[in-house]
Amino acid sequence: MFTDPVKNLKAFGLRESDIVADLGAGTGFYAVEAAKMVPQGKVYAIELHREYIETIKDKARTAKVKNLECLWADIEKVGGTKLGNGIVDAVIASNVLSQLEDKDKFLDEVKRILKPSGRVLLVDWSDSPTFGIAHFVPKSKAREMFEAKGFIHDRDIDAHHHHYGMIFIKS
Repeated sequence: MFTDPVKNLKAFGLRESDIVADLGAGTGFYAVEAAKMVPQGKVYAIELHREYIETIKDKARTAKVKNLECLWADIEKVGGTKLGNGIVDAVIASNVLSQLEDKDKFLDEVKRILKPSGRVLLVDWSDSPTFGIAHFVPKSKAREMFEAKGFIHDRDIDAHHHHYGMIFIKS
């Protein structure tokens, strides 16, 4: 693994009662760890690929995590996450930005589901890996995209090898 979800989530600073959405949760590395960090909160693992949903559920059972809910949903549509407006304290977006076709709609959806002053942990590739990324987004461009949607750059985090990490706040 190139990046450490636990280290990145600690840098993000989740609170025990946070409601968290892991957008493009993949196989659940972040979602399961986040659920452990928010024992009085809830984590929504949102994923488009059905086979990953089952993998996340298996990992949650193995970790004895009860506060994680998997949703089969599309993060590239406004309303596509199936979450209500302004219900989420924190969004995790790890290695998804470079995979998205419609980054603009994704950012609109992030903004829609976040509470006022909600936070976003963005982790993505700092360089295009040898296996190729279809829509590679450099760090400067990612920051520009979030700021254009009204997010405030809070700080950078060390996301480790071949990744950048940034935290944004919904203004």
